Amino acid sequence: MEQSLAILAGWLDGIGVGPWARGSSSVYPVANILHLLGLVMLVGGIGVVDLRIAGLWRSIPVTPLARALTPVAAIGLALMVPSGAVLFAADGTALAKSATFQVKLVLIALALANAGLFRLLWQGRSTFPLLARAMAAASVGLWLTIAAYGRWIAYS
Repeated sequence: MEQSLAILAGWLDGIGVGPWARGSSSVYPVANILHLLGLVMLVGGIGVVDLRIAGLWRSIPVTPLARALTPVAAIGLALMVPSGAVLFAADGTALAKSATFQVKLVLIALALANAGLFRLLWQGRSTFPLLARAMAAASVGLWLTIAAYGRWIAYS
């Protein structure tokens, strides 16, 4: 994975994203704020839906809750991808070697696979079997762990 990340870092430098992120006093902080906003939207949106599916707040119907909050989570993810790319580009060479960053990427892949499988198996349902509830709980745990790993990068 380190080799692939190093290639990506070199490519981002080559197209100017890395120098732009490093060379401006405002690009990195703005990207960081957008990344945090995206995280809040993603975890706040899908986290509430996941917790409802996992069994909390049973009096709230799942379908309208998911209809309202899933787009918020999707917009959050859409903010996180480009802002995360800018944050990576600013220090890609070092991040490519970071085990903490690599674990974060693996966890993101697992969280996205979990979300995709959940939608494939149970989209549109209003009641959920134990496996679906476990996947929803795992989603919350994964996204919170990803956030923790993201913060931990600065200290590793």
